[in-house]
Amino acid sequence: METLTFESDDVATTEDFLCRAYARMSIGGGTPGSHRARISRTGIGAVSVDEIDLACELSYSATPLGRICVCVVHEGTIQDHSFAGVDDEAFGPGDAVLLAPPELPYAGRIQEARYTIAMLDPELLAQLTGKPVQLTGHRPGPAAASRQLARAIAYLRDHVLADAAVADEPLVASTAAQHLAASVLYAFPHTARGEGAVRDRVDAHTATLRRALAYIDDHADQPVTVAEIAAAAHVTPRALQYAFRRHLDTTPLAHLRRVRLAHAHRELAAAGPGDGVTVTEVAARWGFYHPGRFASHYRETYGQAPHRTLGAP
Repeated sequence: METLTFESDDVATTEDFLCRAYARMSIGGGTPGSHRARISRTGIGAVSVDEIDLACELSYSATPLGRICVCVVHEGTIQDHSFAGVDDEAFGPGDAVLLAPPELPYAGRIQEARYTIAMLDPELLAQLTGKPVQLTGHRPGPAAASRQLARAIAYLRDHVLADAAVADEPLVASTAAQHLAASVLYAFPHTARGEGAVRDRVDAHTATLRRALAYIDDHADQPVTVAEIAAAAHVTPRALQYAFRRHLDTTPLAHLRRVRLAHAHRELAAAGPGDGVTVTEVAARWGFYHPGRFASHYRETYGQAPHRTLGAP
């Protein structure tokens, strides 16, 4: 797991750090006096979350990040933010926005702001859609989409990246990254939305479902994406979603979660006294990075708490 922290009240030092941590950029002072900057980052593989607190007024001009960068503002404002074709007057508390497409430079001004930045590899979106995809808007659609995106980022920060032992589990890293990518696709308009809908519905037949179920059963112990399941079933990710919804009233990832839950159940039931097995370790090994949610899913399925299965004679 990647971690870093930074604190300084010197503009030149902050600029140097930002260039190394993000992309080449220049910053300029606004108000005289303190320019305190505090930044912390945690990340796993293709995703990271940064907490940024700038107790000053600064302007910035940055080269392309090469990653999708979503900003959630908590305090203060980010003003005059712009990139090619976009000039946004201000982002304020509660706003969740795309700072810029990965390939474009951007600029703006910070007014004593505290905000969270989530960055992810664009390839994660392609893994969910089965093809390269571009976000076509920098602000989420409905307010519910913005709230869902902010919750997804906070969930990643608080329940995955907060525990290195959990975050380093391969299935946890894969599941967390897919969850964030799916939330980004839900929140922002993009080029893959609505494509090939008629053909995808035709492909959503039982043979598609059988191939997908077999692939999930054979690969439940590995990081699996929707695009990989769809490729194994010889259909698009959208057709795969249609097939699961039509025939099982669920989603591919929800079914994958149930299969992994069954594996976790068998592992807990097979553990003997003195083996040193813990519920948290088993849950993380099968991709469940939130102990409370794992326990809730487990009780719904097996009628008892996971620690009771572990402790059963």
